[in-house]
Amino acid sequence: MRRPTRARLAAVAAAGALALAACGGDEEPSGAQQTDDSTTDEGDDGESTEPITLTIDVFGEQGFGYEALYEQYMAEHPNVTIEERGAGLGLGDYNERLVQQITAGSGAGDIVALEEGTIIQFYAQTDKFVNLADYGANELQGNFLPWKWEQGAPGGFVLGLGTDVGSMAMCYRSDLLEAAGLPTDREELAQQWQSWEDFIAAGEEFVAADTGMAYLDAATNVYNSILMQVAGNSSGHTYYNTDNTLDLDNPDIKTAWDLTIEMIEKELSAGLNSFSDEWNAGFAQGSFATIACPAWMTGVISGAAGDGAAGLWDVTDAPGDGGNWGGSFLAVTAESDHPEEAAELVKFLTSPEAHVAAFEALGNLPSSPQALEDPAVLEATNEYFNNAPTGQIFGAGAADLQPVYLGPQNNAIRTAYEDALRSVEQGERTPDEAWEDARRNAEGIG
Repeated sequence: MRRPTRARLAAVAAAGALALAACGGDEEPSGAQQTDDSTTDEGDDGESTEPITLTIDVFGEQGFGYEALYEQYMAEHPNVTIEERGAGLGLGDYNERLVQQITAGSGAGDIVALEEGTIIQFYAQTDKFVNLADYGANELQGNFLPWKWEQGAPGGFVLGLGTDVGSMAMCYRSDLLEAAGLPTDREELAQQWQSWEDFIAAGEEFVAADTGMAYLDAATNVYNSILMQVAGNSSGHTYYNTDNTLDLDNPDIKTAWDLTIEMIEKELSAGLNSFSDEWNAGFAQGSFATIACPAWMTGVISGAAGDGAAGLWDVTDAPGDGGNWGGSFLAVTAESDHPEEAAELVKFLTSPEAHVAAFEALGNLPSSPQALEDPAVLEATNEYFNNAPTGQIFGAGAADLQPVYLGPQNNAIRTAYEDALRSVEQGERTPDEAWEDARRNAEGIG
């Protein structure tokens, strides 16, 4: 993904300054120096110029792509130092630590990232967070897709402002598909695997070519992609109804399970554990040809595969009909000593201009309708992915994405089903045994 240009960085910085000025922030011109006796419209007590440090907790191999934005913000606010923690930490480990910190009321950052599958866990703990509505967030509702705003504002309490969404595609190694005699042109591939059944058929051709590599990285990634896609177009939920009652009889779960089991039985999967060291090594070694690819995955792939794989990876439409997997929010914890300043930083990092900058930096697809319509997004190409038109591929249907309700223990139950699928991959259980194990473990969690 092309990096932000100086002009765009300046535009984002200026937009952030204007937004903060409108909210009663520093009225000094961008880059102006403040003296010790300077005053601002925030009061005469000097609080606005007191040196403070704001800690922001994120997750993921590449973080959230905010490095340039931090520099811009600190340039506009010389008294603020931003410290990011968590980049390189997997979502599971991050969430486990975050839950412990929030419950204890100690140890979390001033600002924390809440992934879509876990934010609902904190709906009953809003006392542990700052209501961003108290700092003008309600005026920004139009900056987010309606369903994204609703996810972050349960019952009118603005818990978090949206970062990205995970519009679905399929990423692939063109050299590995070519070695197997399959098409490498992204439009031709999109036509060949219009359905998941088509995708499986192409996988059988790949396996028959005996290249020594796997067709896909992990059955669990495909399982979750199919479930989110099918549920978005059908039931609207995964393991819980919208009243938070467990619904393990949801037929969408079985649809995703059966398709995934078929892929396992036809030996299409490398059997890797997503986000493990072995999985990361698989990118570097080029040991699999395809991966279910929400927008944020492009940053993961380029980071794990390294410069040597640039141009070998490409992006095309995912089988089936759309779908969303992933996306996060930024929230301010009640334990923060600087809630007002933290809220202002959250508003800056989730502004439409910042959404565009993060997309340019890492590929995370905006949840802002203004950003989705920005030419920098719509016309974006990704050099690493063979100059694929990622803005078109990921952004085309983003505004029409159907939200999927995930429920309070979604991630834990999802893990139970994924563990069961891995047990089939490893020959430890039959599909029927694994299905029953998954249901039994899910019932114990839910």
